[in-house]
Amino acid sequence: MILSRSHYLLSFFLIFPVILFSQSNKETLRWTLEKSEGIQWDLKSKPYLPHQDHMAMSGLQVDMILEWQVDAEGHFSAERVIRWPMLRTLPDDTHASLQRRINDDNNPLISVNGQEQAFLTAQSIRINGYLSVQGSWGENLEVNLSIFPSLHSPAIIDQYELTNRGKKALQIVLPAWGKQEKTEAQKGQWGAYLIDEFLIGEGSYLLAPGEKLSFSLVRSARKENDAPYFTYPSVELKGRQQLVQQCFDDLILETPDPYLNQLFRFSKVRATESIFSTRGGLMHGPGGYNKYLAAIWANDQAEYVNPFFPFLGNKAGNESAMNSFRHFARYINPEYQPIPSSIIAEGRSFWNGAGDRGDMAMIAYGAARFAMASGNMEWSKELWPLIEWCLEYSNRKKMPSGVIASDTDELEGRFPAGDANLSTSSLYYDALVSAAYLAKELGKDDALIETYRKQAQDLRQAIKDYFEANVEGFETYQYYEGNDVLRSWICIPLTVGIYDRLDGTISALFSKRLWTPSGLLTKAGTTTVWDRSTLYALRGVMAAGAVEQGMEKLVDFSKNRLLGDHVPYVIEAYPEYNQSHLSAESGLYCRIFIEGLFGIRPTGLNSFTCIPRLPEDWDRMALKNIHAFGRTWNLEVSRKKNRINLAISDFSGKKLYEKALQEGEVHLVDLGF
Repeated sequence: MILSRSHYLLSFFLIFPVILFSQSNKETLRWTLEKSEGIQWDLKSKPYLPHQDHMAMSGLQVDMILEWQVDAEGHFSAERVIRWPMLRTLPDDTHASLQRRINDDNNPLISVNGQEQAFLTAQSIRINGYLSVQGSWGENLEVNLSIFPSLHSPAIIDQYELTNRGKKALQIVLPAWGKQEKTEAQKGQWGAYLIDEFLIGEGSYLLAPGEKLSFSLVRSARKENDAPYFTYPSVELKGRQQLVQQCFDDLILETPDPYLNQLFRFSKVRATESIFSTRGGLMHGPGGYNKYLAAIWANDQAEYVNPFFPFLGNKAGNESAMNSFRHFARYINPEYQPIPSSIIAEGRSFWNGAGDRGDMAMIAYGAARFAMASGNMEWSKELWPLIEWCLEYSNRKKMPSGVIASDTDELEGRFPAGDANLSTSSLYYDALVSAAYLAKELGKDDALIETYRKQAQDLRQAIKDYFEANVEGFETYQYYEGNDVLRSWICIPLTVGIYDRLDGTISALFSKRLWTPSGLLTKAGTTTVWDRSTLYALRGVMAAGAVEQGMEKLVDFSKNRLLGDHVPYVIEAYPEYNQSHLSAESGLYCRIFIEGLFGIRPTGLNSFTCIPRLPEDWDRMALKNIHAFGRTWNLEVSRKKNRINLAISDFSGKKLYEKALQEGEVHLVDLGF
């Protein structure tokens, strides 16, 4: 079995940040890229021990943060923070998922030739949608361990494959093993829950040289009167592998940079896997140490990840997006009281503890972009009342200055945001632009379309008048009135096509006051990082055409998240919540390329504008197997003399569009023919 983890390690994870705020460089990158589209850490050539890390994984019925370590002697051990989002605890609030920390202390002892195995000595660790360890028990017994969640069932599985690498047979004894915990009935919404742990594959085996043997440890939970869970672990692993491969096969990024390609692949997986089958339908959940599960938020889901899903074409992702908007739409009211920031407890309750964070701007922004990119007329018609209501709510929050008031922003008061912040007004501006396009597609009155266009024009001027300022010597934006310290969210106008303060804003973002080896500081002079603003900034810088300034930062940031100390996804925040791998942030990473580097902006159910930004030292880049705007298609960007050529083809290779334009010129693409 795996070495039992000490109580010290548990205390370490609970009390201290696991990963230091570190810089990515060749000396500290312990991981390398695999040809099989994963990453690997070879402990023989790059030990860097001891080391500990954690990664998130999810299935439709279960969520896990896998905390793992390799000690100074190379011994691997793990602790599983397992949550069952649909087994609700009391009070049934945002964080009410049944949770258990399950470490290796009480694992069954596996016997090899009469010797119980306490140490799994690791030779290499691999991540490719789940974590795998190649190691050994003793000299001749090779161990391959894979830890992953079930795709459909409420179970976490440790699957072992043993191979005899010696010249003599080995006697392997796998003991009958199982344990069960019954929770207190008064603490569960459904009464008592049963948490089961058991071994599949018990018995005594004579393993000949070269022969293999598999067994599994399963951790699952259920309501007291539900049937016990039974599984075929090899089938479960295949299911996990198929989910990962499907994400890899859709929306393929091809660039000359393997690090960008790889983190893009991984980001598709993390953005997609964290979808839960709840009583409120499929619900995308951020995850993380704070148990953001079986619940949705106006920023994480509506604003961040939902506009991404149509491009990937994942059915569960698109369904979860529609469900999230349906949940928000339930709170539309004639008095224009705000829709809650978060719908929790499988859709049966809500959280609005931070007041109006600009949530209606977030919802309108995401819903309009999602509707057009989906190419689905019925979805768009269904979403229109929600979009229209959110726009009217935001319009009623207009201050005399013309910008939009909100109680706070998505950081919920962690940092000051004034009475009106740059983020809320920028999102509302983009929502108005999108709504004008969508209204035309839906056959709405010309007067309404013109109203939205005029409101967007007026708001853009108000943003200029109210927020433009010299902050710490940079001609950029004050995040709120009176703000005199640089903030990371000065990047957001760049993501909605407002480039009036482009040079000063980029200089501020990439200055020593804000940029660090781990991304943007939320506020200059602090140590706080939230990846979401870094991801927005990189997208905006690319979209604005400052590719050479942004690409070096993007590559370094990507290598750090992919191959550095804490892998393999972008994070929520540092130091808050231990750098959780929140799911929606991975969708934001993919949008750096879709909307930033490739410059795709929806203008209708079958149409978009495209301003590709090909770096100077790249000859070509492509997105393949895109599922947006009502069809499946490929997009390739290449150099053609002194112009940038954009070629679009369908899945059969038929050309749908091709034109070479000067750098920065806009392609008007319609795929509706």
